[in-house]
Amino acid sequence: MIGKGVRTNMKKTANSLKRPDGDKRMAMLRLELDYELATLYEAMMENDEEKKKECKRRLEKLRQELMRLQV
Repeated sequence: MIGKGVRTNMKKTANSLKRPDGDKRMAMLRLELDYELATLYEAMMENDEEKKKECKRRLEKLRQELMRLQV
């Protein structure tokens, strides 16, 4: 049996595939990922733990969205 959260994610994925701007969003996500990775690198060089934590949180959200679009 599929849980409610899984069904919700499936609907979001299906809706994103219907959008004509899906390819554009994927390109934007890749740019955002690159930017966040650069920001994370900067935080690592500065040894800024709070900034590193925030970058990792944003990277995870971007990764999840990218994975949904790629399905």
